[in-house]
Amino acid sequence: IVGTGLERQVALDSGVSAIAEHEGNIIYTDTDKIFLFGNRDTLSIPLTIYQRSNKNTCMHQKPQVQRGKYIKKGQILADGAATVGGELALGKNVLVAYMPWEGYNSEDAVL
Repeated sequence: IVGTGLERQVALDSGVSAIAEHEGNIIYTDTDKIFLFGNRDTLSIPLTIYQRSNKNTCMHQKPQVQRGKYIKKGQILADGAATVGGELALGKNVLVAYMPWEGYNSEDAVL
């Protein structure tokens, strides 16, 4: 597998993955929600299930954590479209060019 090193950052910047805002233990996980217990409080994280986006595409999040696991802040809780394990995954034998230009991301694209 050949990677550029930007796959994780592209996936994070896309906003399709659910990210842990706090650290804690996973007390419940389902296809539509994840319960995270941390800081003496239980946080419910709703997941997007087959929802239409503004560009007429399908938004769907798949939970990637199991019950009883300890999660750190910033860790991936659920993958979104075109991501696996929090990294960009476009398929087999796909030739992709993605290049940030002078550190600006407003006009970057996957070619």
